[in-house]
Amino acid sequence: MAHKFVIEQNKAGEYVAKFKYNAEVIFWTEGYTSRASARNAIESIQKNGPGAPVEEG
Repeated sequence: MAHKFVIEQNKAGEYVAKFKYNAEVIFWTEGYTSRASARNAIESIQKNGPGAPVEEG
């Protein structure tokens, strides 16, 4: 699969959820203190993302 979510720890020891496409990071979340919180962020993106409006500035 060319795209996936990955949970990694940053240098500060926080858990960050990243969305990768062909090994390139497309976006990432803020840092969370627990892996479960990062997983919740992924679930929220999957649930709410498809219907989110697009704003152009």
